[in-house]
Amino acid sequence: MRLSTVILPIHRWAEGQKIWRQAEELGFHAAYTYDHLSWRSFRESPWFGSVPTLTAAACATERIRLGTLVTSPNFRHPVTLAKELITLDDVSGGRVTLGVGAGGTGFDATALGQEAWSPKERADRFGEFLPLLDELLREDATTRDGAYYSAVEARNIPGCVQTPRVPFYVAAAGPRGMRLAAEYGQGWVTYGDPKGPAEVPAEQAPGVIAGQLAKLAAACEQRGRDVGELEKVLLQGSTAERPLQSVDAFVDWAGTYQELGITELVVHWPVPDSIFANDLAVFERIATEGLQQLS
Repeated sequence: MRLSTVILPIHRWAEGQKIWRQAEELGFHAAYTYDHLSWRSFRESPWFGSVPTLTAAACATERIRLGTLVTSPNFRHPVTLAKELITLDDVSGGRVTLGVGAGGTGFDATALGQEAWSPKERADRFGEFLPLLDELLREDATTRDGAYYSAVEARNIPGCVQTPRVPFYVAAAGPRGMRLAAEYGQGWVTYGDPKGPAEVPAEQAPGVIAGQLAKLAAACEQRGRDVGELEKVLLQGSTAERPLQSVDAFVDWAGTYQELGITELVVHWPVPDSIFANDLAVFERIATEGLQQLS
């Protein structure tokens, strides 16, 4: 099992770069950031762009993997996103992972002036977005005419450092998303029950993940793929569980999900006076000692 972190893009870089370097020094496998234009309780606070932040982080670090959790079609187009990812993969020396999903109804879902998409339209768009992005990152030139996304002689030379392209970690809970994860993903991402923490008691959260893992396995079997090929990534912070309160709480939480088959845990870097407020000293101990205490 691996342990990674999410660093929100809320810091001016003079301070933010220190956190990304510290994440590497603490031994995290990867450091991700949210790919949003704004987010919930941070809507009226500083919030910087994900790709420039990750590019700066790539220059400030040497080993840690970097990525988004998660990018979506809400304000992205596959053609321009592919060019940014190829550049970021080059700058980082092949350390990029793209967390990607269908998106939701957050504050940036209508930032470009569009009407809010229905769940069906989000799924339809994602079903076109992901295959086109896959092709753009694999091929020197791509032409495709879609209902939502098209490319005309879109050039992507020299391509990704990683071959055949940067890894996709597909966030999915429904059947269509699971099928896309099985077909295109090198990993699968969950944050728990999409209904949210208010609807699912902490003791029921592992059962939700177990059910999702079963659906992922079924989607992989239907695709003729071994589910063991995919990383299974759990993003902490959207359930009623509180694994960052102490090292012991983390070890219990991590052990539960390790037994279920989760291969990577992602915890939020503490942000004071927010829903992600946690003791930084405890967080650092979790980073350096937590996984070592799993039996």
